[in-house]
Amino acid sequence: MAGAKNHEYHILPPSPWPLIGAFTALIMAAGGIMWMHEARFGGWVFFLGLAGVLFTMYGWWAQVIKEAHAGDHTPVVSLHLRYGMILFIASEVMFFVGWFWAWFDFSLFPVPIEVADGAATLSETAPATFPPKGLEIIDPFAFPLLNTLILLCSGTTVTWAHHALIHGDRDGLKKGLWLTIILGLIFTSIQAYEYMHAEIPFKGLNYGAAFYMATGFHGFHVLVGTIFLIVCLVRAYKGHFTPRQHFGFEAAAWYWHFVDVVWLFLFVVVYVWGSWGAAH
Repeated sequence: MAGAKNHEYHILPPSPWPLIGAFTALIMAAGGIMWMHEARFGGWVFFLGLAGVLFTMYGWWAQVIKEAHAGDHTPVVSLHLRYGMILFIASEVMFFVGWFWAWFDFSLFPVPIEVADGAATLSETAPATFPPKGLEIIDPFAFPLLNTLILLCSGTTVTWAHHALIHGDRDGLKKGLWLTIILGLIFTSIQAYEYMHAEIPFKGLNYGAAFYMATGFHGFHVLVGTIFLIVCLVRAYKGHFTPRQHFGFEAAAWYWHFVDVVWLFLFVVVYVWGSWGAAH
């Protein structure tokens, strides 16, 4: 029959979301630049673009969910969705490689910086150390160690939820997701408290810039992962996942394990190794 489908691929119909997403991302980027340069209405433009980006994400992913329920996610399509998620996580790995690279560069080739009263200055007498002389840093075996244990526990609870789903235990799926989300929120709250009481300046100090950019972006990824899991929890209550078809949850679990592994490297490299010989 002419026009009959004789392959396993899903040919997407015309969609407005790529165009809407591109324009809203442009508006958000332009607004961010305007805001940083203190241009009039820069903040409003940025948040308008951000709202458009979030709306695009909701609409686009809702369309993907509808395609899954319609049976369009054949085995070959599901495989390619997994390839896409793997490539996305690989790009995120390279993103963090950049911050680790900066950290190692600053630590292995330090400059003579001295910190006094929250201000960092180049010194002719202070030795070239990393962290700089006079900087009071965070004790790695206080809140950072607690957050490490929290994320490790969250990795076990999301794995429990995954295994429960595979074996048809929807109650276990919901309980595992609830525990993982709660642990993620606790982690974010502790890191926010840590930032509020940290004595590390951000401006004018390579240690502070590298510390906040690496740990801050990780905290942002934890927040995104928590939202990802909340969406999965809502879908679980709606009965969307089955033991044979649950890539949406699987992608969230992969992302959460990636966040866990990045934090382990941050804890060892930034908090523990980066604190040797410094005052706490």
